[in-house]
Amino acid sequence: MSGWLSPDEWVAVRLSLLVASTAMLVSLPFGIAIAWLLARGRFWGKSLLDAAVHLPLILPPVVTGYLLLLSFGRKGPIGAWLEAWFGVVLSFRWTGAVLASAIMGFPLLVRAIRLSIEAVDRKLEDAAGTLGAGPFQVFLVVTLPLCLPGILAGMILCFAKAMGEFGATITFVSNIPGETQTLPSAIYTFTQVPGGEAGAMRLTLISIALSVTALFASEALARRVSRRVAG
Repeated sequence: MSGWLSPDEWVAVRLSLLVASTAMLVSLPFGIAIAWLLARGRFWGKSLLDAAVHLPLILPPVVTGYLLLLSFGRKGPIGAWLEAWFGVVLSFRWTGAVLASAIMGFPLLVRAIRLSIEAVDRKLEDAAGTLGAGPFQVFLVVTLPLCLPGILAGMILCFAKAMGEFGATITFVSNIPGETQTLPSAIYTFTQVPGGEAGAMRLTLISIALSVTALFASEALARRVSRRVAG
């Protein structure tokens, strides 16, 4: 692949994989917690939490990116605090691309896990509770293993969304080669220059190959986990 792609294109591929993988892994524990709250919790504001989680799916990605820039930019309240106290800068950095991609993929992650948790038989959880297991132990021993296929599906959806994210990312972290230029941004750049069709096509084929590979891997892992759980 390194011989087929130029060095700059190869950097964009590696950066996209890094951003998407990091966004997926960072989102996972929060996604599981929020999905469990929405599936099993009974509290005031549950509908508001559900709406907030799914808001990135409704808002235009550019709007989400602009809100991130206002909040996490160097002059934003959160961004200024992070830089002053921890020296962390997210805007126009690859870490900012991770944040934008994670936020855009988070609703898909939560929804898949929530549906999987809701499909778990409550009687199994109640039975574990009657045997003396606490709520957290019930979740680890009973709920989590049974909803693993849904977790895997959510992870792949989040990864795929992060790989294809463009609007929020380019608004928040721009399109800086070697720093924030992911596959979608690189494809967009090629379409804006004369003679860039070949490069855009190469990166498009790479994007399709990565997405299909992730899909097949998700299906294979889900079937394997389902067989283990059934056994």
